Amino acid sequence: MEPLLMVVDLVQRLDAVPGSGFSFTVQELCRWCRDGGEPGAPDPGRLEIFGLLVEKLAPGAEDRDVSSSLRDLAIGWCLPLLRHLQLEEQSRRLVCSLCGLLHACCLRSPPALLRDVTTPSLRDLRSYTEERGRAGLVEGKEARSGESQASEYSDIRVTVEVLVRMAPLLLLEPGVGAQELLQLGLTAVRVGEDSVASRVATGLMLALLRHPGSSVSKCLFAQEIWDGVKHWGKTGSVSRSLLLLTSLPPRLLFDTGDRSSPDTFDLRICPEFWEMVQTGLVQPDNTSRKRAMYLLKRAVEVSNSLRSEISSESQAESNTCLFWWSGEKSKQLFQLWENYILIMETLEENQVHVIRPILPRLKSLMDATVSNDQGRSLFHTSWLLCAYKRMFDSENKTAMKESLFQFLDLSITKYPFRIQDLCEFICGPVMDALSESTFYSRSPEQKLGSRPILAEKLQTYLVNFVENVAEEFQGDFLMKLIKSMAAKHWCAIPILFISQALVHIPTRKTWGVEGLHAVREVMCCTMTNHQVLLREAAQCYLLQTAIHLTNVERVTLSDISNFLAFIRTEEALSRGTNLWMELCKWLHNNDRNFRPEEVAAELHLERSALSFYVQNLVEQYLKVPVTEGENTSLMPDWFEAQLVARMILLAADVEGQYDTQGDQKAFDCFLQPLLSALKKLTTHAYLPVLKADKSLQLLLKLMEMSVPKHHIKPEDRILNALRDCLMSSVEQVLEYTLRRLTSELKTVLDLDRCHLYLAVMSEIVKALSVVGWERGSCIWSYISSLTQASIQHLQISSDDEVLKLGQQIQMVVARASLAWICKINAQYPDLQLDSLNAVKTLVKSVLTGPFNKNLEKPFFSKQDNGLSEDVFSAEGWGKVSTQYIHDHWACIYFILNKLEQTSETVANKSSLPAVKNPALILHACVEALNIVRSDQVLPILQCMKILVPKLYRSEESLCVKSLDLAWKVVMDLNSNQLHFWPTLNVYIKIAFHPQLLSVTGECTIGIKVKEITNKLLEISQTKTGVFNVLITHCCQTWLPAVSPADGFQEDHFISAENHIGLFLEACLFGPVFRKDQRLIQDVHTHIELLGDESAASTDTEWGNRDDQSVRIWAINFLCHLNGSNSLHRKFMENVFSKLLEKDEELRNTKGRYYVNSMLHRLKNRIWQTLLVLLPQMDQVFLSSISETVYQSGLSDNQASVKYLIEWFIILMLQKCPEFIDSFWQCFSYNPENTKTSICTFLAVLVHIKVILKKISKKDQHLKKALGVVLPWCLNHNFSVRLYALLALQHVWEACLQSKVEDKELQYLAPIIESCLEQAGNKQTAGNAGKNWQRIQDHFLFRKFQPLEDYSLEAIFYIFPRLSDVIEDEWIPAWKFSRIMNLMSSSSSVNVFNSRNQLCDVKLTGWVQQDKGYDHVEVSQDIEWTDIQKKIMPWKNGIPDKDLELICQQQTTNFGKSSVSNLIIVASLIDKSTNLGGLCRTSEIFGASALVVNNMHCVNDKQFQALSVSAEQWLSVIEVKPAQLVEYLQQKKTEGLTIIGVEQTANSHNLAQYSFPEKSLLLLGNEREGIPANLIQHLDVCVEIPQRGIIRSLNVHVSGALLMWEYTRQQMLKQGVRPQTGTALK
Repeated sequence: MEPLLMVVDLVQRLDAVPGSGFSFTVQELCRWCRDGGEPGAPDPGRLEIFGLLVEKLAPGAEDRDVSSSLRDLAIGWCLPLLRHLQLEEQSRRLVCSLCGLLHACCLRSPPALLRDVTTPSLRDLRSYTEERGRAGLVEGKEARSGESQASEYSDIRVTVEVLVRMAPLLLLEPGVGAQELLQLGLTAVRVGEDSVASRVATGLMLALLRHPGSSVSKCLFAQEIWDGVKHWGKTGSVSRSLLLLTSLPPRLLFDTGDRSSPDTFDLRICPEFWEMVQTGLVQPDNTSRKRAMYLLKRAVEVSNSLRSEISSESQAESNTCLFWWSGEKSKQLFQLWENYILIMETLEENQVHVIRPILPRLKSLMDATVSNDQGRSLFHTSWLLCAYKRMFDSENKTAMKESLFQFLDLSITKYPFRIQDLCEFICGPVMDALSESTFYSRSPEQKLGSRPILAEKLQTYLVNFVENVAEEFQGDFLMKLIKSMAAKHWCAIPILFISQALVHIPTRKTWGVEGLHAVREVMCCTMTNHQVLLREAAQCYLLQTAIHLTNVERVTLSDISNFLAFIRTEEALSRGTNLWMELCKWLHNNDRNFRPEEVAAELHLERSALSFYVQNLVEQYLKVPVTEGENTSLMPDWFEAQLVARMILLAADVEGQYDTQGDQKAFDCFLQPLLSALKKLTTHAYLPVLKADKSLQLLLKLMEMSVPKHHIKPEDRILNALRDCLMSSVEQVLEYTLRRLTSELKTVLDLDRCHLYLAVMSEIVKALSVVGWERGSCIWSYISSLTQASIQHLQISSDDEVLKLGQQIQMVVARASLAWICKINAQYPDLQLDSLNAVKTLVKSVLTGPFNKNLEKPFFSKQDNGLSEDVFSAEGWGKVSTQYIHDHWACIYFILNKLEQTSETVANKSSLPAVKNPALILHACVEALNIVRSDQVLPILQCMKILVPKLYRSEESLCVKSLDLAWKVVMDLNSNQLHFWPTLNVYIKIAFHPQLLSVTGECTIGIKVKEITNKLLEISQTKTGVFNVLITHCCQTWLPAVSPADGFQEDHFISAENHIGLFLEACLFGPVFRKDQRLIQDVHTHIELLGDESAASTDTEWGNRDDQSVRIWAINFLCHLNGSNSLHRKFMENVFSKLLEKDEELRNTKGRYYVNSMLHRLKNRIWQTLLVLLPQMDQVFLSSISETVYQSGLSDNQASVKYLIEWFIILMLQKCPEFIDSFWQCFSYNPENTKTSICTFLAVLVHIKVILKKISKKDQHLKKALGVVLPWCLNHNFSVRLYALLALQHVWEACLQSKVEDKELQYLAPIIESCLEQAGNKQTAGNAGKNWQRIQDHFLFRKFQPLEDYSLEAIFYIFPRLSDVIEDEWIPAWKFSRIMNLMSSSSSVNVFNSRNQLCDVKLTGWVQQDKGYDHVEVSQDIEWTDIQKKIMPWKNGIPDKDLELICQQQTTNFGKSSVSNLIIVASLIDKSTNLGGLCRTSEIFGASALVVNNMHCVNDKQFQALSVSAEQWLSVIEVKPAQLVEYLQQKKTEGLTIIGVEQTANSHNLAQYSFPEKSLLLLGNEREGIPANLIQHLDVCVEIPQRGIIRSLNVHVSGALLMWEYTRQQMLKQGVRPQTGTALK
């Protein structure tokens, strides 16, 4: 109900009440308020009128009846209602109305009522703040405030609202102090929830400041607020500090000029204030940043207006003053701060095109930080660090990258950064920004394998920074840096390049044990990465960094050995690498400088500290206390054995390199305790098992780690000494391990010992293969005894009784022993174990015993030694049983492999004569795949590899089932990188066995192979490396590197014809990589090209998992085919024909054919492959496809494809000059159809000399060429004319060189020379001359030689690079060379280009390119660089001039305010998009309200998409179209002019109309406009002048134009120019 109608209703109500006193009137008013509201709640509008009546009409407080009535009203009616209300959007007005009525009651009552009303509120607020303070809750980090302990009010926000309204009255009471309320309010702001803190800051605190009778002046009170705020902390409560400060009027925070007053307070002189502002500018939430920006702006505006001297108090004498001002420098300082504020406001945007132009201005601010002649800088560098911090936190990755580049380009010595601030900034925000992997992408101008620009900049910056920092800061900085790296998780690429940058920091004594621990933590982070090569390289760089920066005087050799133990030997610290040698040199140079051990014996001068330490280390390692030695269930720690072994080898190599005289003696000393323990294995009856096992562990690790990674020296002294040590104790080791393996291993923990003993035995056999079998003749008896004992254990019958745990463990050990014997037999055929009777018995027993025999899970018993309950879980015992079956199948595979090798010598290769029932074994394989874990199936699949090719005809269904089940196993391992690739490799060898590849027709097994092929191709699109394994296997099968018998080779090659579709896929393979995949491949290439510079092992399988390797293998296969071989020639012709068909299919497709599209890439790959095949094709075949080639040239092609087709035609015509006559017909096609495609054939004629090279009589062809080219020189198309003139120039040169004599040419000569002369004269005439020069300089016409440059490098690398093809398509020659070296035959195509001229050519401007921004490339002209500025209109709501502007009663309805008297009526508009746009425009221009026909429209998604939250800041009112007449009449009575936006006979021109201040704009319907019945209620109609044909504008656009014109006129009347603008979106 409208206020006027409420008053009329109220008067009528009171007239009906008999005069029975004030109390009855109050009761009647309460009923009146309840009657107008919702059930159970009074009407807020009536409550406001009630409060006004009480405040203005109530008698004095001395009237007891009045006081009693008001007390009953406040205590008995208002407070109960407030206690149950929640301060939500729908109840906000009701709460405010009740608080207003409560305020009126207390104002007209004795002080006792005020105390009764406020005491519970104060108690609740105090309890609330104490509770949240105890819980450590700040900044809204908790549930709803009402969920705390019991209180008077259900919502603490209602409590705050009551106190806000009562505060002015409280301060009038003598018993209530301002300090008490101040401290309570400050605490509530600091620890309260967001809504509570905001209301206390903007309400309670300001209400306290409004108290006119306060004994403390306002300035002093503001200073007291600041004194309480500045101690809150720098980060935890900075957002609340900014909230409070921005709620206070600026005139109370900053001195207005009266410095003589003792109460003057100015935040500008407080250094804590500026630190708070800087912290606020980089806060994660944008509200805090805006508040900090507001305070900064106000401080700068005040300083500029006063133009007085000012600086921070405590820092005024130093050069570290964060803010200062001087009247002399006022203009310059104001400009600097304006630029800075503009930069910080611009950084609130995320668009890179908005942020990029501000970077030059940032550099100008950097120059202002340099001190002047007086030793004072205009601008402090810490402000710039805030700007960089904001850029590093940007959501736009490009903006982050460019800002990071600019920061790393800053000169350390030029700008006066505080070292501590800069150190913290680098270790914090900079390291966070560097963790983004995409920043390390290679720029387009960099070569493949180059180091990213960011990595180069980072290295230069870190080196310069450390070198230019004082020595006392260097150690702290590097320590903080490595700790910051250890404190976060890193991706593989960032940690790699950061580590690489650290390596180049000059050697210095920096870290102690703490630094080594931090480096170790970083290494542990790298080990979680799946990219093996990147992980290896990062570990190498981190180790080098530790070597360079460790202060050896602060660490012991024990610390070094513990640190080195965390580095993986096979990845980063293999013996013999450059890194190993560098570590040895470092240990030698610092031998006497390491900090002594805490408990160490006296060091002898004749021995090195390292040697002495290692000797003690070995002795301590082999010392086993008797109590531990008796506990045989314990297994030695492998980590400790690896540590000791590595230190022994390091010390031995150090002694060998730098003390050649005593190296052998020292090494013998190291091995002496070990050798002594080994020799006691059989002679010492009481030798602890733990000591024996530790000795064997150390021996094993020494043997494994002693093998150099690079076998540089033919005779390795250390390795030979180890072998001698092993040979001297081999009998004892053999006897001990045989006894243990055959009779003493009884517990589950003994299974680890079994693996240890078998691994030691493998090293013994390996050593015997080097030193000679005669030195270990006992190995035969050992293997024979072990085999017999193992077979006996396995033959124990379990039919009558359940086997005990010890028996089952012995069976597992026996099976593992037999698997080891089979492995040794296959690995060392020279050992001739097949002659042993025991091994013959093994061969017979393996294939006869039951397959997949499972071990029954034993019962847990307290008597079982060395067991835990986990072992007897389903998973624990399942692992044991799975290993048992795995070892059984390892034996079966050994037998089957032996039998297959035997069967290859007989005529029937498709059977296994010695196997009675191979189908039964294959069936057992299928059964085993269902039992064994996926990571243990390798030997089962290896058996299938032998059986499936033998049985696919007789047992086809079984073979298909086995392939399906094996495929499921492979897919289960998809996420297990360690086992997936070996399993996939074996599976492909099964499914694509030569015999299965040769299957033709539509048989079941052939269909299954095709199905598997399709599955592999599908997976290869998402998993890199899958197709590589397949095509590598197929190519090596069809064309083995080592050629077997001719017949065998031909049999295998015939199957290639059956899978030509697979081969074509390989020729065209190359999925569009994701950016992360491309980046990883680039980094891999970079590491590979580093070679020895990076100590990482590049001998990984990654090179074959590169997706380019698929095409490389296919091209390599084609290059090694022999055209004279009929089978090869037929295959190549089929491939050639299929590729041309594919090209025609793509030519006719309707797909998008833009540069580097998938269509473009496929066509490019097709013609690259055709170029490789061309030399092998004979004339007969080429004659059949030449017309198709010409048709391809006539179609529209991208530049790279066009160049390849031209090259192909040139080579084809040069090889077969007979085709030249047919070539001339290409120029006779309809020009309207060919258009610019004729340029392809004109470009071919540019190389006329190459085409006619084999022809002795060239005159006829040259004359024909002239006749063909000349007409095209007059073509209307500019590009055709350019190509024709260039062809004419080269053909004419050929004519002159050949001295062609013909009368016709004599007449044509002047014309030709005139044309060429004219073209030459255009070189300086505008764009035509420039394009003529460009086309002549193009690589295809100036540097390119079609015959000499024919190479794989030119086809796959140089041409794509010069044709603006994306880098993914560039295949460097060294990748081809790496695979070519695996082949025994020679390639038909050269890998590397023989001429350097083409290799050195750079991309010219003839091919259009758009590389975009890769790093900072912006205009450096600061004055002429304009910036897109985004305004922050929220600041207009900050109190500015008067405190009473804060709590205007009229804004309580929606919490929204207006800045004009303009109302927009859009009730006639239907479309939500128009309403949303009008809402946004109305809010921007400050309209007081927007009237719509239905409030539900604000929830519409289309409305919200256009309004962008404007409805939250603008009053939106609902008026139905049927109520518009009444609404317009009402607004007329309020003094508003009703203006219709409509074209009528009497409408006013918008350009000439003057808007009244109180205006209402009525907008019409989208189609019908304003109805006739409403036009008569309008005061005036305004129309927009137009000059076009269309009659009307969109209603939103029309409304926007009128709103702007109204706003413009009102600002001109007020003499105000707009301070801000708006952006178009």
